[in-house]
Amino acid sequence: MAEKEATARIKINRLLERAGWRFFEDVHGPANVVLEPNVKLTREKLDALGDDLEETSNGFVDFLLLDQNGKPLIVLEAKSEKKHPLSAKEQARKYARSQNARFVILSNGNIHFLWDLEQGNPTVIGEFPGPTEIGNHYTFEPNAERLAAERVGFDYIALTQMPGYAAEAGWRVEAERTAFIEKNKLRFLRGYQKRAIERVQEDATTGATRFLFEMATGTGKTLTSAALIKLFLKTRNAKRVLFLVDRLELETQADKAFKGYLKNDFTSVIYKEKRDDWRKADIVVTTVQSLLFNDKYRRLFSPTDFDLVISDEAHRSIGGNARAVFEYFIGYKLGLTATPRDYLKKSGSQKSERDPRELERRMLLDTYRTFGCESGDPTYRYSLLDGVKEGFLINPFVVDARTSVTTQLLSDEGFVVEATDHEGNETKEAFAGRDFEKRFFSEATNQTLCKTLLQHGLRDPISGEFGKTIAFAVSQNHAAKIVQILNEMADQLWPGRYNSDFAMQVTSDVSDAQQMTINFANNNLGGHSSFVENYRTCRTRVCVTVGMMTTGYDCPDILNLALMRPIFSPSDFVQVKGRGTRKHNFVEDMFDPTKKNALGRVEKETFRLFDFFANCEYFEEKFEYDEELKLPPPGTMPLETGGGGGGGITGIPAYEHFDPDELVSQVETQIGEEGMRIDRELFGKFEDTAKADDKLRELVDQQNWEAATRHVIEEIFDKPNEYFTLEKLRKAAGVDRRLSVRELVEKAFGFIPKFKSKSELIEDEFQKFLVDQQPEEADRIREIRYFFETYLSDAHVRAKIDAGHFADLNVNPTFTTRDLKEVPQKWRSRIPEYIKDYVSLNPFL
Repeated sequence: MAEKEATARIKINRLLERAGWRFFEDVHGPANVVLEPNVKLTREKLDALGDDLEETSNGFVDFLLLDQNGKPLIVLEAKSEKKHPLSAKEQARKYARSQNARFVILSNGNIHFLWDLEQGNPTVIGEFPGPTEIGNHYTFEPNAERLAAERVGFDYIALTQMPGYAAEAGWRVEAERTAFIEKNKLRFLRGYQKRAIERVQEDATTGATRFLFEMATGTGKTLTSAALIKLFLKTRNAKRVLFLVDRLELETQADKAFKGYLKNDFTSVIYKEKRDDWRKADIVVTTVQSLLFNDKYRRLFSPTDFDLVISDEAHRSIGGNARAVFEYFIGYKLGLTATPRDYLKKSGSQKSERDPRELERRMLLDTYRTFGCESGDPTYRYSLLDGVKEGFLINPFVVDARTSVTTQLLSDEGFVVEATDHEGNETKEAFAGRDFEKRFFSEATNQTLCKTLLQHGLRDPISGEFGKTIAFAVSQNHAAKIVQILNEMADQLWPGRYNSDFAMQVTSDVSDAQQMTINFANNNLGGHSSFVENYRTCRTRVCVTVGMMTTGYDCPDILNLALMRPIFSPSDFVQVKGRGTRKHNFVEDMFDPTKKNALGRVEKETFRLFDFFANCEYFEEKFEYDEELKLPPPGTMPLETGGGGGGGITGIPAYEHFDPDELVSQVETQIGEEGMRIDRELFGKFEDTAKADDKLRELVDQQNWEAATRHVIEEIFDKPNEYFTLEKLRKAAGVDRRLSVRELVEKAFGFIPKFKSKSELIEDEFQKFLVDQQPEEADRIREIRYFFETYLSDAHVRAKIDAGHFADLNVNPTFTTRDLKEVPQKWRSRIPEYIKDYVSLNPFL
């Protein structure tokens, strides 16, 4: 394996040159790397260092990286591969201080640490920063004392929105104050939000650079974040802030909030809308997936571009290899989560390592460790119970409702179906809860769920019509079925009232689904209700979704939630439940002043959570429900199965042709290295076709990649003109791996310069692994890397490792038992686990 690896010196030299550092004068400028103070490198001196960086007269080799004026910027302490880079930490600090250099890089060629001596501790990096980026950051001087000295009052945000609000007549007259606040949309911090900010100020003075807020859904994490952003920008402890979310809809929501709160002092942009102009902004909002895809965060950004990085729903937006994006940027870090660490304690006892709760438990614990909260105590905690106790949130009225079918699906045995296959053999198949509407279909069960919801759901206290509701379905197809059933039932209950607008499907495959979620919150989805004159509530009463309206969706007048699917993610369960916890005064939606005054306040006191799949019991062991409904057994129950392999009920057998079909002609032609002309031209034709498609361009401009991918498959692939297929385009592109449709579209529209090879992708994944896992055995990174690369790319070795057939590796030509023994013991199991959890194998098959 040693023959496969370059020496530490060669790797470090290559990283320096790739980042723009120059060992020798060239057309781009003078050399900006010196071996020791005032001694420039020569080719002979560089070559004389040899393979082992430790064998020098001084016992070590330092590189000084200089700015454009020849002054020290960075001390690079280069260790040999067998040394841990952090072993030279104090030595490098002393040397950097003597040279008046603020930054230190510690590297052994395989793992690298960047250290800002003015802020925090060494951080693992995948690439070296370039001269320009680190030079710009050099002028940035954070000061924790200045941060702590800033007064953060309850009106901290309001003072940005309207600096002179306190002098306005509408504020000074107490009877008019509420209307004045609503008219000007002024936001004031609540006590617990103010305390969260103060905890950051306190901890920063002790040297902390990482903070974690554990705040229940509905407690205003975005407003709290806005106050913290203002604090860091105003006190010059940050020049620019990155706000990471994990869903497209949250991008728009967060950017809109920051503009509403801070636009008078600071600018906020969504990265995808300002790809060429984002550097002018103070706050950049983006999805972590956007930066992670094709290594965009390393290609387009420097580690010093953001001084404060905030991760919304931290254990989701920085879970797994997405942590590489978060850790790439140096500076202050804040994580936000609504899922308490304690919430997952019981899931640690699950026997199956593949249990969804176990996976999420590991992710959440990793998140707490990321922010230095191994003890389980975040920087600040404000729970749902705290919010209910202080009157800011409300608890649900939980209804456990199960049919005979769902009861059997949820049992240990599952729903057992007996049938006869096409050969006359009797077969049995057991379906579990997770099979519902995926492999097990029951129209009668869906009918019963919808009927129960309509019979027992809360009504709007002003209009008396069915309360606004979100129903969570298994899939987009299931959502479409539920919408159809609800609309048919609504037409029977309220003839001519809704005309198929009572329920609407809001999923990613529906055009303008994102706008639909906004319209539902603003009470104009499907138009306005006509039940009560001058009362603003939407005509559509039920939105049926899969996952779009979970995280961060704010619609406080929701009265019913229906879980028409099993949920296996604890954070998903917390988020879904949180859609109903916000308080609401329904009188605010009344336009008639006389009626409004007569009604006074009509508060939302509770909401109903219909749990059709025992989700509460699943997460909280045995849950004491507010109400248990024993539903009548469904009537005729047509069953249909499909997918998932054999053993199921089979329908009409496929036609099979058994007659021989003889070969009548055969011509062989050897294709040269240049390939066939049609292959070379095919991708160019695909790009032209893609760019000429107006609908596809619109989807790409919106960065709606899921819809864009579907459009290419449905409207461009397999058409008679060119007959584009994924496999043909992969061959035409000349890459040694599978390509995704999204990659094809991104390349066609210029989002990525080229397709990465398999080896480049493996290197990217390994760098993410290093940032996420940060192995302590830095002197064994070479061995760890080889195992990671082989397990990811070699299906033969992967199968033997997974099966525990380690002895079979003795006769394997590329990765042997000896190679495996050189990997530290714990990483022999952790690397396969990490890859299974976080790395898609599809490009490497």
